Amino acid sequence: MTEDLLDHAAADDAAAAAPRLKPRGSSQGGLRQYNERVVLHAIRLNGALPGAELARLTGLTAQTVSQISKRLLEEGLLVKGAPVRGKVGQPSVPLGLRPDGAFAVGVHVGRRQLDTVLVDFLGTVRERWSLEYDFPDPQAVLAEIEQRLATLRAGLGPEGSERVIAIGLAAPQSMGGWASLLGVDPAQAARWSGVTLHEELARRTGLPVQPLKDTAAACVAELVAGRGRSLHSFLYLFVDTLIGGGLVVDSRLRAGLHGNAGAVGSLPLGLAPGQGGAAPAQLLSVASLLGLEQRWHQAGLASDALAQGQALQAPWREHTEIWLQEAGRAIAMSANTAACLLDLEGVVIDGAFSRELLQALVREVEQSLALYDWEGVARPQLAAGTIGADARAVGAALLPLYLYFAPDRDLFLKIDD
Repeated sequence: MTEDLLDHAAADDAAAAAPRLKPRGSSQGGLRQYNERVVLHAIRLNGALPGAELARLTGLTAQTVSQISKRLLEEGLLVKGAPVRGKVGQPSVPLGLRPDGAFAVGVHVGRRQLDTVLVDFLGTVRERWSLEYDFPDPQAVLAEIEQRLATLRAGLGPEGSERVIAIGLAAPQSMGGWASLLGVDPAQAARWSGVTLHEELARRTGLPVQPLKDTAAACVAELVAGRGRSLHSFLYLFVDTLIGGGLVVDSRLRAGLHGNAGAVGSLPLGLAPGQGGAAPAQLLSVASLLGLEQRWHQAGLASDALAQGQALQAPWREHTEIWLQEAGRAIAMSANTAACLLDLEGVVIDGAFSRELLQALVREVEQSLALYDWEGVARPQLAAGTIGADARAVGAALLPLYLYFAPDRDLFLKIDD
């Protein structure tokens, strides 16, 4: 795989300074589709480019680029820009991605909320829709997704509907897990046993469905459109009902043998006890939003303060600050452990809450990290994520776009050897 493959048009100022990819193609026969993907990816990373610049960046001959560009224009994946004049010879015509050239749907099935987004060929979110619930029922969720997809396709019209290439599906790896912690009826949680959500969704919609763990999907969004553009190896943490994460090494999302790489929520917060003792608490029991809501509930306060943006306002603030301190220490311990094992460049934290609360959490983690002895290991830089609550659905939608149009189909799904 070409290095630094994950540059993307949308990013913050820090990420914009990251070096851009120069994907390499080949003028050899038999590589037509691969070379088409190389050209598309070069444009995705660098913006609209004239043919001569595309040839220089990709290493393809001018004739090959011309032939590929013609095909992609005919297929509606590229669009010509305004001619650039002022130089010797004929004006150059930049070629850009056609926003309506392809669409992907991202679906996030969470324990509290269902999110659906429609993303165009540029990676821009065109439509978004959410549905809240206490805990999802698999058949009800499938029916809602099916109905929403029909609405999205109708809105695109016949031609646009034909250009919806796939669905990316983000969901917890064990939807029925931690039922006791969540306060969910075991019988309700058991409804997810044996349910293969992506297969059933593909059957109902007739579209390919690419599944991914929800926090890994959020990590994909950060990897492509956020801090991942300037960090090559980082631990990603997403704080929601239960905290989870993803692991990026050498600019690739790493799944691990069982798909659990970056599963920070299960990290223990202490040494195992002696024979017969209780197991140490896991990170998710301290640093999840569920714990914050429970604090408010126990204090007789409304537990929907996150949705109302009141977490840092009185009377919720004093309870939020206690949670921030405990969560900050627990996350810092996890970050220290990960850094010792993996020699990470950074740790990125995001979540399904306000940016103000996120900054407060990052400050607490930073302060706790300073209390560790870092001799013998490099302390990773800490950063707030840039995507927010949409990260899981957006990452799910970006996944098929890259799988179908990037030179490396395994971009996000490399399994460690």
